[in-house]
Amino acid sequence: MTSLPVFIILMGLLASVSHLTAVPWKYEPVDQNFPTLTPDTAVTFDWPAGVDRDTVGQYQVESRHQELSVERPATGEHQRIRILIRTPKGASGNRPAVVFMHGAGYGTCDNSFGDVARTLASAGFVTAVLDKPVWSTTDADRDYPASAKAYERVANLLRDRDDVDASKVGIYATSESTWIAAMLLTMDHRIAFQILLSPMVYSPRHAMGFFVAQDFAIAGANQGYQSVVRRLFSTDASLLGLNNLDIDPTDRYTYAIPTLLAYGAKDVMTAQVEGVQRVLSQAHASGNENVTVRSYPVSNHVLRLGDEARSGTPLADHYQQDMIDWAVGQVHGLHQTSPSVGGATIHQSIAVPTDLRGRRSLTIYMLVLHLLTLVLLLAALVMALVAGLMKLFRLRRRKDPVLGFSHGFGGTLVTITGTTLATLVLFGAGLGQVIMAVVRLGWGGVPDQAGVSYWSWPVIQVVCALVIWAWSRTFARMVEVASLRGLDRLPDQVRTSKAGGPSLRQQMRSMDPRPVLASTRFGVALFVVTTLAMFGVLLIFAFWGLFIYQ
Repeated sequence: MTSLPVFIILMGLLASVSHLTAVPWKYEPVDQNFPTLTPDTAVTFDWPAGVDRDTVGQYQVESRHQELSVERPATGEHQRIRILIRTPKGASGNRPAVVFMHGAGYGTCDNSFGDVARTLASAGFVTAVLDKPVWSTTDADRDYPASAKAYERVANLLRDRDDVDASKVGIYATSESTWIAAMLLTMDHRIAFQILLSPMVYSPRHAMGFFVAQDFAIAGANQGYQSVVRRLFSTDASLLGLNNLDIDPTDRYTYAIPTLLAYGAKDVMTAQVEGVQRVLSQAHASGNENVTVRSYPVSNHVLRLGDEARSGTPLADHYQQDMIDWAVGQVHGLHQTSPSVGGATIHQSIAVPTDLRGRRSLTIYMLVLHLLTLVLLLAALVMALVAGLMKLFRLRRRKDPVLGFSHGFGGTLVTITGTTLATLVLFGAGLGQVIMAVVRLGWGGVPDQAGVSYWSWPVIQVVCALVIWAWSRTFARMVEVASLRGLDRLPDQVRTSKAGGPSLRQQMRSMDPRPVLASTRFGVALFVVTTLAMFGVLLIFAFWGLFIYQ
């Protein structure tokens, strides 16, 4: 009669937390398609008679390194970057040029874009690949405006060269750097053209929320883990000093110049259908009709045929030739004769979650809950270690017990704590497996078959219910023991004392002196701290949606 109400109250509280922290998410429309005008990806132009056409392999390529110091204006920090400039040997006149912009990670001038930059140079372009400007930032707090200024300096460096036509300097940007490219085009209106691979057309919050949710499903993770995605990408990161999540990657300059969009049909990170629609809409609004879209079958997010984590993974068939044909046609100002949209049918599995937004109250609750639980767990661990050392010391000298738990509460505490922490480890293992699968998908690999990431969610839900039942039984037992010791009469004793009867101390001396929890204050303190820590873990489970049973 006591355990059941306690169980219902605890379950109701935790289920309420799960529902109150739930974030709505619209996945519709699903399975969108953007049909191409032709399966052929070739890019052709109306070449006038007598005009020489630069082709792949026409020139030998010379390479030379330069160094440049770039500043991060927000902090005054400087980074010495190396720039690898490739030039077409023997090419006459001033040549067009391309600045390469890095995607996620920490690429250098020597290990990035080597095949594409060399091929472009062999077709008559001067290319510049630089060390990624990162300063002391991480992936979480990358300084995009400062990065845009660094790339602008490299573009100006190319314009100042005697062998470069300053009016024909373009950019080649992939993935994350397309957010920076948008800022660069706002700063530098002299950029002549842009080649964008898998562009991130939406804000980081919406773009990353899309690909993580999609990849969780592709990896076979239990549907419950989607609640983690929803809550995570509803974080108000500005509270942590992170301001990149909600940058607007489009303005009237972003797609106002000749643009080539290239996608891989097996890209699992980019919202391609809505992305193409938005690019075309923004370009047309800026008065630009010169947008070419190409979709390549079999290729991944960076247009590679396989896992990019392995060296030597080739680019999609015909991509380099098509890209260079397009760039050559642009710098000559020719009329394109091939369809603007070609290649494999463009597909998108779910909608971009554009209704996602930072939720400040949810973020504050999340931070306070996780930090407080961590402090309690560390405090419980330290107290347990101290108790163990004291027990060893006292055993050797046959002194009084350190904790002195009574009525089996010590064993119960160990059992429930171990079960709760094991459940926490299982949750971490399930989440870890799906994260690793998402990373492999991002690199173009195939994830392992879903295991713990699928069955762990319902198992954790069942175990959590059993743990709460065990806690309710423990609390009921504590109430029972306390009543047997006469502690349930404490309110009456207080009233008697206030009415002029025996003092509260005198009345308590007549009660059963045996302890309810433990015979030592340290034991009682350890029980209370550990209980609060385990309840904090359950609240964390509730925050991430584990108490939504459906």
